[in-house]
Amino acid sequence: MAADERRGAGHGLLVLLTLMNVLNFVDRQLLSSFANFIVPDLELTNTEFGLLTGLVFIAFYAVAGFFMGALADMTNRPRLIALAMFAWSALTAASGLARNFVTLAIPRMFIGVGESALTPTAMSLLADRYPLEKRGFAAGFYYMGVPIGVGVSLLVAGFLGPAIGWRNCFYLLGAIGVAFSLVIFQVKETRVPRLAAQGEQPKLSMLLRVFGTALAASPALQLTIAGGVVVHFLLGAAAFDQLWLVRERGFERAEIAVISGLIACVAGVAGNLFGGVASDRWSAATGQSRQMFMVWVLLALLPVNLTYRLIDPGNSLFWVCMVVAYFQLGAFYGPTFSAVQELCPAEVRSTVVAFYIMSLNVVGLGVGITGSGIMVDALIARGVPQPYSWTLFSFTCLSALAILCYLAAARMGKPAVATPAAT
Repeated sequence: MAADERRGAGHGLLVLLTLMNVLNFVDRQLLSSFANFIVPDLELTNTEFGLLTGLVFIAFYAVAGFFMGALADMTNRPRLIALAMFAWSALTAASGLARNFVTLAIPRMFIGVGESALTPTAMSLLADRYPLEKRGFAAGFYYMGVPIGVGVSLLVAGFLGPAIGWRNCFYLLGAIGVAFSLVIFQVKETRVPRLAAQGEQPKLSMLLRVFGTALAASPALQLTIAGGVVVHFLLGAAAFDQLWLVRERGFERAEIAVISGLIACVAGVAGNLFGGVASDRWSAATGQSRQMFMVWVLLALLPVNLTYRLIDPGNSLFWVCMVVAYFQLGAFYGPTFSAVQELCPAEVRSTVVAFYIMSLNVVGLGVGITGSGIMVDALIARGVPQPYSWTLFSFTCLSALAILCYLAAARMGKPAVATPAAT
């Protein structure tokens, strides 16, 4: 295949996988986007809502994701994505039948299992098609699915929620995902086995051995993963943003969902493109790592993010802060996922990315979402004014520790990672 044809095929796959990721995050974010509809309808406490958007989903998503990553290194990747997408979309539709905490928690658990297959597998597919110097762009473009998915889910809540109800929105989006899963099923697997001798598929024990060696040999990889985990403390707490905006900032629930959705799409996509492209150019121009790029981005945006949680919405700076918050969300993914892939052997790229995602979700989002729900309820019980504002401010401060993690990772450099023989 000619270079132009390979490039075109790579871009086509990138667009397809990005659309998959959009649907992934629309489905995942529906509970948070519909918080002001679902919480009163099902009579949920903040702690229960935190569990539904946090550990109930994340524990299954992250643990299953690690094994999905290993499976992606051993099997047909497009078909794995197709089957997983069919499953999570069907369960999203089933969530619309929920009547209480338990009946919503059960499908949420298994939605996590299905969604866990997408990103490790997608990142492996893209890394096969993009050279090292372009992987920041590819990862940043793929992760436009996060802000667009978050934004679309908010727009669905703002426009369709009042019109057809949150349950029908779940049914509709589940059906769209089931239909869309048929598209990726048609994509051909192009991987050439690397670990296996004479074309045999690698074994799980072999992949785990290479993965363990790569992780133990690279403190820079460990610190990069830790930095992403700390950033996700704040991203987890942000599950309470819609409740905060309505209950403490005085917005109408459908109106602010639409406004937030539009800002998330525009500012988040701008952040994704900036993070992916700028980190590629930063590394090429300065010779410094993507982790150092993240140090400067987080330092520059931290004061704005702290101001956001305390300022009155009547001040025009409030909206600037909201734009920056979504911009930072997008800017995170391209540099950090590229950095993780640069620090691991190609043979276990899906497994390492899956472990990274597991860490982000179990520790980062798990602590952020569940801890925020518990903290809000505790502050309410003690009569503290603006419990949502102070909880979100606290987790913003905590997330600043990521700067130290990335700084330390940048100073570690990029050691060579040996791949043990496949025996």
